[in-house]
Amino acid sequence: MTVIAYGAYAGDKPLEAMEITRRAPGAHDVQIDIAFCGVCHSDLHQVRAEWAGTLFPCVPGHEIVGRVSAVGAHVAGFQTGDLVGVGCLVDSCQHCEECDAGLENYCDGMVGTYNGPTPDAPGHTLGGYSQQIVVHERYVLRVRHPETQLAAVAPLLCAGITTYSPLRHWNTGPGKKVGVVGIGGLGHMGIKLAHAMGAHVVAFTTSESKRQAAKALGADEVVVSRNADEMAAHAKSFDLILNTVAAPHDLDAFLGLLKRDGTMTLVGAPASPHPSPNVFNLIMKRRTLAGSLIGGIPETQEMLDFCAEHGIVADIELIRADEINVAYERMLKGEVKYRFVIDSASLGAGNK
Repeated sequence: MTVIAYGAYAGDKPLEAMEITRRAPGAHDVQIDIAFCGVCHSDLHQVRAEWAGTLFPCVPGHEIVGRVSAVGAHVAGFQTGDLVGVGCLVDSCQHCEECDAGLENYCDGMVGTYNGPTPDAPGHTLGGYSQQIVVHERYVLRVRHPETQLAAVAPLLCAGITTYSPLRHWNTGPGKKVGVVGIGGLGHMGIKLAHAMGAHVVAFTTSESKRQAAKALGADEVVVSRNADEMAAHAKSFDLILNTVAAPHDLDAFLGLLKRDGTMTLVGAPASPHPSPNVFNLIMKRRTLAGSLIGGIPETQEMLDFCAEHGIVADIELIRADEINVAYERMLKGEVKYRFVIDSASLGAGNK
């Protein structure tokens, strides 16, 4: 089936309307009419070839929500009309240790929702900036939020699970002090989730102007990281710091805030490396510097259910597909609170 999408033909070209082909649903496939797709910072890096290996034409988008419009003959868990989501992966080897553990995100054969290998034309996956997608049932998630919140649910499929997974892995809950560095697309979700889990949440920002916004998201305290006195007041006190910043910066300033056996996990993906931290900041207090990559399918479903139960969605700005190039420039300037979401209804003959 031919559908309209927005993508780019080269890294130095703007995104534009294009026709792409989706396969007919196979026996275990779910066909989804996309209602909304979130705009992730990694979309920009990939489509502009700032990360190695971009395959063109590139259609980004891995924060997808919509309705099931058809199912394969052997699909048992979904039916036409269901509200569903698709996140960052649409396939994996399905038989390795990671897949068996429900951690498909760490499978060496993980296939991304876009820019991954597939027998479908054009030979690599094309993402959610499009009218429709066809996905194996294993990688489709059920959405239990009210339909009126559907646009704001979309970013949960990346920003939500990217922050939920490390918070759960490092046992965030009552009695834990958790820091969230950065108040953007990822950080605002980290604050909401850590607060809902019962932790004492401290948000870190470089901007004094974000202090009240962070409190409104659920932060118990807000620290302006450029203020040495505010930073020093929290020395050696954190169980976990979730660092969401997607630009190179000084990690030592935050490592010193961890208590003994504390962990800072990186979830932001900068285009160039961070400066190397001082190893003594790790050795002297048995601290850990870690990383975390999205989440597996079972944990992503758990995250969606947790968010539905607690009424958690992203703070978004809804845009038309033909506004995506302007949105990218605004995103680079930090001019969004906190996630752009494409209204897929804007993808049609008028945009082609």
